Amino acid sequence: MKRTKLIWLNRLKNKYFLTGIGFVLLLLFNERNSVFDQLEYTKNLKDLKAKQAYYKTEIAKVKKEKEELFGNPKNLEKFAREKYLMKADDEDVFVMIEE
Repeated sequence: MKRTKLIWLNRLKNKYFLTGIGFVLLLLFNERNSVFDQLEYTKNLKDLKAKQAYYKTEIAKVKKEKEELFGNPKNLEKFAREKYLMKADDEDVFVMIEE
């Protein structure tokens, strides 16, 4: 028991050990680059990568729809009639709303 106490006292008096402890504390609690901030940055990075993957799939879907839409004039007319309720000059459009 006495021997282990003596070892720890010698370590606490060692300037290299104290410098190492100070360096570790500096890394842990430094304002800008602390370990806690790094963990938060890693979490944010994962969230942003997930959002990036989602938006890439959405962009692929929209490009596919655009290709289908502008590839055929009948599809373009159908889209305009259904989505924006457009009509020809000589016809009437009746919108039915279900309650």
